Amino acid sequence: MLKYGRGETEKFNSSLRRYSFSILENGYPSNIILIKGTDILMPVTYLTREGYDKLQEELEYLRTVKRREVAERLHEAMEGGELIEDAEYEAAKNEQAFVEGRIHELETILANARVIDPSLSRSEIVQVGAKVTIQEGSNEPETYTIVGPAEANPREGRISNESPLGKALLDHRVGDEVRVDAPDGPFTVKILKVE
Repeated sequence: MLKYGRGETEKFNSSLRRYSFSILENGYPSNIILIKGTDILMPVTYLTREGYDKLQEELEYLRTVKRREVAERLHEAMEGGELIEDAEYEAAKNEQAFVEGRIHELETILANARVIDPSLSRSEIVQVGAKVTIQEGSNEPETYTIVGPAEANPREGRISNESPLGKALLDHRVGDEVRVDAPDGPFTVKILKVE
């Protein structure tokens, strides 16, 4: 862990404030949130209405049902005797840590979420929420929906706007040939359709 002297910490905080305000003044508030009363910048998480509702349901389930189940398992394990060597107690503690971590993750995602409004999208340009049909060379055309990372599932045709392909497609139109800088090497796709 890095340790800063008092003067260095103040310099860091000052530069962070300048950076955050320069971002906001330069017109980039659509993808960065400055948390009120702090110097903390958080990236926006783009979600479809369906994705937002799904994450909200998962959060509610974890807060109500799953927390109670884990608390009961912990209580039962504690009644069992030796806590230090009790495998059931350890498993319950691990599950509790996982559940609490997931709750925190979901709360952060939902607090920083921007729900994509399909009625506001311009159908001729690839944006988050757009359904895009592309073709690489002579391969079969493939169709993907551009979503935020919290909803991405390539097997279901949902790719993240932060993935190499998602980033490359953003702000392009039908007919554009787009270079994608992927980890396995660059390739080019042609945009056939945007919905």
